[in-house]
Amino acid sequence: MWTRSELKENAKGKLKGFYWQAFLVSLILVITGGSHNRLDLGSSGSSTGTANGGGSEFALEIALIAVVGVLVFLALRIFLGYILEVGGRKYFIQLSRGESEISYLLKFFDKRYYKNIITALLFRGIYIFLWSLLLIIPGIIKMYEYRFVPYIMAEKPDLDHNRALNLSREMTAGQKMDIFILDLSFLGWFFLGALFFGIGILFVQPYYDAVNAELYQRVKARA
Repeated sequence: MWTRSELKENAKGKLKGFYWQAFLVSLILVITGGSHNRLDLGSSGSSTGTANGGGSEFALEIALIAVVGVLVFLALRIFLGYILEVGGRKYFIQLSRGESEISYLLKFFDKRYYKNIITALLFRGIYIFLWSLLLIIPGIIKMYEYRFVPYIMAEKPDLDHNRALNLSREMTAGQKMDIFILDLSFLGWFFLGALFFGIGILFVQPYYDAVNAELYQRVKARA
């Protein structure tokens, strides 16, 4: 069994001497994860083109640009972000074992693993999305259920995607609420980080990622 204080204490110890390296890995994961991606088009067309009847054409152009932008973002997220995500998890897994090597971030840009990793993470995303369409709560439950898929693929990149999803489901059985509470314990840190125009959150992220790697090690040993 694990405790939040134990995970956090271990993570702090592993980050000593490697914080800035871990910060770089976490920063790349945040950027390629695209969690804060927005397209601000609000007021740019509100008073343009109405005099010559071109307002609808302008709106259509904006809509097309938005659609293309979303498609490009999704392609980058799937074909680049997924691989970097698994590489980043591999980095933090190894850091939790006392080994710090930033090259793990790029380890899975390898034709032997590329397709397999993309398939596993794509199915994870599809399942979470479909459950979220029903209600928010089922989507959140599935998000925690499949939380360790990137970690599993980081250690076994040739694993079948169904097996990876099932393993994550088994590992989180009976632990999802505890993991949720662990996440809640970081709210104070992220709130403080958000006070500095959100930039401070980036400095908390390596700590959060290191704690999650410690969590994976404990849950895997239990399973």
